[in-house]
Amino acid sequence: MANVLITGTSAGIGLQTALVLGRAGHRVVATMRNLDRGAALRQIAESEALPISIVEMDVDLDGSVDAATEDIRRQFGPPDAIVNNAGIERAGAIETLSMDDFKATMETNYFGPVRTIRAWLPDMRRRRSGTIVNITSVAGKIACSPLAPYSASKYALEALSEALAQELKPFNIQVLIVQPGIIDTAMAHRIEDKSADETYPQVQRFAHMFQASLDHPTPPIVVAERIRNLIENGSDKLRHPVGPDAEGFLGWRSSLNDEQWVEWGALPDEAWYERVAREFGLDVAAKRGPVAASGVVAAQRGV
Repeated sequence: MANVLITGTSAGIGLQTALVLGRAGHRVVATMRNLDRGAALRQIAESEALPISIVEMDVDLDGSVDAATEDIRRQFGPPDAIVNNAGIERAGAIETLSMDDFKATMETNYFGPVRTIRAWLPDMRRRRSGTIVNITSVAGKIACSPLAPYSASKYALEALSEALAQELKPFNIQVLIVQPGIIDTAMAHRIEDKSADETYPQVQRFAHMFQASLDHPTPPIVVAERIRNLIENGSDKLRHPVGPDAEGFLGWRSSLNDEQWVEWGALPDEAWYERVAREFGLDVAAKRGPVAASGVVAAQRGV
């Protein structure tokens, strides 16, 4: 059984990954920035007597990562596997989002994994073994408005992972990228609840795409089980799309050249909704509500 360090375990994919690995007998160190949010994981772990320990670590802060690393090394020793899961989203048009939104997303989603990886690489390198699982997203290969900050951070983590895999292969350390599609998490529901932007229609119609996808939700445990399989069995592949829509989204993007992709994202609403239905088979238009004869949305959600 492996010692596994997981970041961002208070909810969603991180929480389910901690439980799946703990139930499989792995020794799990579950980190989160706010221990007050660890009640659900703590309760389940205690009731099932799972080998899960919860440690405070804010991946945004050098000092917090350093302190947690010392604590974890002292109590449990270095991990055999690291799952970089901690992440946040910021959704909106680039013009309307604040610079703090862009900085916060990059700090957690990119620099957070960098800090965590660098903290443990010397141990893994000396041991000449280890697994690093970086949770990106299909948004790490597909850039859509209104997820520019999130996509940028996940693109960055994908690039880091590619370079890291090259550096660490000679040391028998495996780097794996997990790319979830739309998963039934609080983060996804925050995106589906985005209100309309009169200037940039992409904001609300992308929210409608999330709503349509979440009508048939994919639970976080699907991602957690894939992570468990990768940690236990390894893989000769770098990237691992997860979820029923992940391969479809990635294939859809690869079928279009860059200019066609930009053109699709800039389409007027009617043409955009029709293209999504025809090319991806997702009835996003049904989420729009009443539409006036002119084709303009006459009633927004909640009005």
